[in-house]
Amino acid sequence: MPPLTRSTWAADGLLALALAIATVIGDLNRSWVEVQPESIQLPEAPELPEAPEAPVPPVDTGAPVPPEPPVPPVPPEPPAPPTVPGEGAVPHPVNAVEHVLPPVEAWEMVAALLTALPLVLRRRFPLAVYWVVTGAAVLLHLGDVSADATKVTFVSGLVAAYSAAMYSPHRKAVLASLTAGAVLYAVVPLVPDVDSGFVLVLVLFPLALATHGVHLWRQRARTLRAEQDAELERAVEAERARIARELHDVVTHNVSMMTIQAGAARMVLDRSPEQAREAIRAVEEAGRTAMSELRHVMGLLTMAADGPDPAADADLAPPPGLDRLAELTDRVRTSGVPVEVEVRGEPFPLSAGADLAAYRVVQEALTNAVRHAEGARVTVTVEYGHDRLTVEVSDTGGRARRAAEAEPGGGHGLLGLRERLAIYGGTLHAGGRTDGGFRVRAVIPREAP
Repeated sequence: MPPLTRSTWAADGLLALALAIATVIGDLNRSWVEVQPESIQLPEAPELPEAPEAPVPPVDTGAPVPPEPPVPPVPPEPPAPPTVPGEGAVPHPVNAVEHVLPPVEAWEMVAALLTALPLVLRRRFPLAVYWVVTGAAVLLHLGDVSADATKVTFVSGLVAAYSAAMYSPHRKAVLASLTAGAVLYAVVPLVPDVDSGFVLVLVLFPLALATHGVHLWRQRARTLRAEQDAELERAVEAERARIARELHDVVTHNVSMMTIQAGAARMVLDRSPEQAREAIRAVEEAGRTAMSELRHVMGLLTMAADGPDPAADADLAPPPGLDRLAELTDRVRTSGVPVEVEVRGEPFPLSAGADLAAYRVVQEALTNAVRHAEGARVTVTVEYGHDRLTVEVSDTGGRARRAAEAEPGGGHGLLGLRERLAIYGGTLHAGGRTDGGFRVRAVIPREAP
């Protein structure tokens, strides 16, 4: 997992602190009022008094008319009962019940804090944080917990479950943990009684977490793809450098031998045809060796190509090692450069790469001696020590080495050898000798790292 930024640490810390404070405040609220509506009975409508009959106008008969009796006053209507806002004109009597929990204890406060504070490490240790948060929630609910605290601990559990599923690399353990957590939430009353306001939170919060997870997954995929492309590019560059060193080692040595042998054949062609034929035969052998090793390198490059193998005819023999040291020095002797070989100690097996590196050290040093130390004597010493192999090639003198390194391409072979030996924990030292000449010394550990 890549290092977390300061902003990420700050965001996780604020989230954990906010949930912890909300849980503690909710658990400290030890009383609440439960409203229970009573049965509603509508009052009977009062009987209205009968309206008096309209008086009949008297008929004029000439007789005296008695006076009309007085009309009793109509009693006023009783006032309407007060109405509850939003309920129309129908009264709703209610019954309120107050619940009071026992005082909170110290261990409950610790459990309340542990249900949220570990979330600050949810990206670094997601599975451990999930179990700490879940265990603290179970422990908290073994006592008396308010409904407000249960709601907050449920949100903390969602965050911990999301973090475990998103950031933990142990997929089987995450699946088992989430399944066990779901069982705990079903057995222990960890799920709050949701009202209409909390339903929106339960819907939007997991949706936001899932959306963030998809975005983060895509971002990680892009980052991983970019890292893979960069790694592939570095591997291609390293392979190109390795191929360049391999081709340099193969071509330079053999072409140098061919050039020297061809020049010698030209010089003795008239007065010593037999020596000229030997020189030409050496040129032919060096050319075949160069072609064989070039085919080997090209075969390694093309063996993964699609379709028919273009290197089907390549010589895929094992790469050369110190077991072919005599063959190498014999080719140099035929060019007129005297070479002495001394092997010390009991030979021990080397890895194929380390053995090839030791062979290339001798090959490069002999090639430089032939090119730049004309008329010098060359000594090759191979010493098998207790824990290392030492290869040393020295000559008795010739043209200045600085002049050689000033030529185009000078010194590139030694640089490539240093890089090659460094792969196997080896070192290379090259420089002039106090009594004249030049020395190349390579040390390779017996057990390469």
